[in-house]
Amino acid sequence: MANEMDAMAAIAQFKGPNVPVGQTPEVGTTETRSRTIVGPVTFILENLEVRGLGTKPADPSNSPFIISEDERYELSVDVVFNRTPLTELLMCLGTRIIIDFGIEGYGKNAPEVDVQATLVTVRDQYNYHLVYTGVARRDGLKPGLYEIGAVATVGPVENRCTTKIWGHGYIKEVLLEVYASGQE
Repeated sequence: MANEMDAMAAIAQFKGPNVPVGQTPEVGTTETRSRTIVGPVTFILENLEVRGLGTKPADPSNSPFIISEDERYELSVDVVFNRTPLTELLMCLGTRIIIDFGIEGYGKNAPEVDVQATLVTVRDQYNYHLVYTGVARRDGLKPGLYEIGAVATVGPVENRCTTKIWGHGYIKEVLLEVYASGQE
């Protein structure tokens, strides 16, 4: 090729076989920083936590992981997304995040219980803290020892341009003991 313009024209894509009278055939090409400029979208689950929210007994040295069955407790987990153009778009569109907390009881009297936390993503936020707050007895937790894990479902987006579910994940395990109320 004689010069750079000839080289660029040689690799360019010629547009349209029906060129209007008075016009020349279109020549064009594009360049991007990367062929994967929009993705990938990834996330991690971290900081799975459980804690009792009661004040009885009031001694601050007592464990937040041992609660009365009439005590409020909190389960939480963090969902952290990478930052790519596609992630930015999905966060801005309002993507639903659902965390299913599985509370697995040890022994015949401690049942398996499932509870859920959910939220919809917002623009320019990539770290989310999902929290479920409950009362042990109301949620069906009887005195016993429980192991807790969480399963995440990410998607679809919550608008008229809905998408499929595009992410799944899990994290485990923290422990919680529930005792009969009135034994404080």
